[in-house]
Amino acid sequence: MSEIVSLPRVTGLPWQGVHYFCTTRAGGVSTGEYATLNVGGRTDDDSSHVLENRRRLRAELPSDPCWLRQVHGNQVADADRPWAEPPAADAAVTTQAGRVLAILTADCLPVVIADGGGRALGLAHAGWRGLASGVLEASLDALRARVPDAEYWRAWVGPGIGQRNFEVGDDVHAAFVQRDAGAAPFFVAKREPGKWLADLPGLARHRLHAAGVRDIELSGHCTYGEPERFYSYRRERASGRLATVAWLRGEEG
Repeated sequence: MSEIVSLPRVTGLPWQGVHYFCTTRAGGVSTGEYATLNVGGRTDDDSSHVLENRRRLRAELPSDPCWLRQVHGNQVADADRPWAEPPAADAAVTTQAGRVLAILTADCLPVVIADGGGRALGLAHAGWRGLASGVLEASLDALRARVPDAEYWRAWVGPGIGQRNFEVGDDVHAAFVQRDAGAAPFFVAKREPGKWLADLPGLARHRLHAAGVRDIELSGHCTYGEPERFYSYRRERASGRLATVAWLRGEEG
């Protein structure tokens, strides 16, 4: 068995009852375009490398991650119910301590959501399609159903593509602005007609705030603009995947 090393990670401010982080591309065994900590099983990387990278991640977690089959939608899986295989969903929720939620990204946003007391936890995969279809709102609905007395919610928006590197077309602009005029400031028109620069983290924060989340932290990292630290599907189509994991600490931490 190869040596286990502490993985480089990105996280945010301390959070009562919650532990969370996003991996970087460092600390693994993959080579070439996937160097080094690619944990994406649906890539063309050597499967033995992906398995070793996932083993290294698992060594730093309290339990096996609850992986999802992400489809860029708004379905929310209940991670407290056993499943035989990863469900088709882009978010999951739990109220069980030590249950590790996990999603994969390579430009889309990982979004951690929990109540202030750390009793209910959600983790969402939010690209523009997921955001536009309401994956964050659906996650909050599922969480509020579990702790209806919670009055305070927090969110962390992890590394994703930044506005200066996220060019989109009129279809993406319309998907947000036609339904919510308040989303307009998060798009900057380019000189080329029909082209926009979209602020994905800003859109996520906007929608979270509208849904009643008042404490929202943005990581400030752009996956496209930091090639030494992150994978980016837009920058390199043969791209690895980052993992964001989160779990409730429980009384024992």
